[in-house]
Amino acid sequence: MKTKTLLLSGLISGLCGLTSTSLQAATYITADAMLDVASGKLIEQPALLVDGDRIVQVGTRSSLAMPQGAGHLDLAGKTLLPGLMDMHVHLSSDAEDNFLEALNYSVPRQTVKAVKNAERTLMAGFTTVRDLGDAGYSVIAVRDGINAGEIAGPRIWSAANALSITGGHCDDNFSAPEMHSVSGGVADGPWAVRTKVRENIKYGANTIKICATGGVFSKGTKVGIQQYSEDELRAAAEEAHQRGMIIAAHAHGTGGIKAAIRAGIDSIEHCSFMDDEAVKLALKHGTFLSCDIYNTEYTLAFGAANGVPEENINKEKQVSQAQRDSFRLAAKAGVKMVFGSDAAIYPHGDNGKQFSTMVTFGMSPLQAIQAATINSASLLQQKDLGQLKAGFLADMIAVDGNPLEQISLLEKVSFVMKDGKVFKG
Repeated sequence: MKTKTLLLSGLISGLCGLTSTSLQAATYITADAMLDVASGKLIEQPALLVDGDRIVQVGTRSSLAMPQGAGHLDLAGKTLLPGLMDMHVHLSSDAEDNFLEALNYSVPRQTVKAVKNAERTLMAGFTTVRDLGDAGYSVIAVRDGINAGEIAGPRIWSAANALSITGGHCDDNFSAPEMHSVSGGVADGPWAVRTKVRENIKYGANTIKICATGGVFSKGTKVGIQQYSEDELRAAAEEAHQRGMIIAAHAHGTGGIKAAIRAGIDSIEHCSFMDDEAVKLALKHGTFLSCDIYNTEYTLAFGAANGVPEENINKEKQVSQAQRDSFRLAAKAGVKMVFGSDAAIYPHGDNGKQFSTMVTFGMSPLQAIQAATINSASLLQQKDLGQLKAGFLADMIAVDGNPLEQISLLEKVSFVMKDGKVFKG
């Protein structure tokens, strides 16, 4: 009996000890400044209280005292911002790899790439991303590993297989005919498109992507030519929305952009050949634009050395200036725009370098930051992301200085918190 009593006592003590160590004290965070991304106001001497994965109070050092027992994280000399959000990445690919060799990577190899690039992206200050196309559901596996706390990475919306017509931009056109190679997202006709959307969702996709036009990095497609019909695009949009998901359309060409907007697609990717009518349609429908205007220089400088075929290099030259002109046109008109870098076309972790390019081609520093915070949260329909406010998820970064005066500071993030956990700094 005595032995049983001692064992029970030890078990209770052990359980109490486990409970005590698993409970985290609230954290009181201070810094020199904090950017309110909604108003553009820079708040001096901010103070925030984080409990678990949430921000529970926001104020200043003078208005918000540190609670008894809270830990103090003092980010002296730094400016706080919400965690950044990139709405167009491909975590399972690397720009530095040989282009043609990488097309033959196995799904396990691509998954390893995605694990590495997810951490690299998080360390760059991007706490939320939308991955718009991978093979074999590799990024879905990485997303689930991150959510389970097994690996480090951003919050991920994964599209899995990007939908494509046969022989279209998101099909495999590099293999010989006798290989009968077909990408996982190929679907022709409205009902086949609906079936493919359902299949992606079945295997874990939490966003959808469809390739409406030709593209730069595919074989045999004309970059400005529409591929999916408007009926097919509408079928994809209706199916995605019926399942409560947002849908993106890869669209360089003017006709494909307009068809995707009219079909109800939530965001248009690339947007290379916009005209006034396309801009007016985007404004009318409330469509978000995601324009990857940084990566041109990397592709033209390093693409050939990394095995990118001449056809694809020439297509990049065709779209580069047009895409930047379209970006300027849309920004001036006040179209809703999000931050989308197409990371994998240039190295992961360099996402923040696009901010300076966005400012060069028509945005204010605040508008560029809003694209990567409140606008992206709005696209994802997430009401607790993109700002540093009470009740929001505790995703935040810090830089050494004022990014409204020097936007390039966002290339050198020195502190990263996601879900209330410090990953850097």
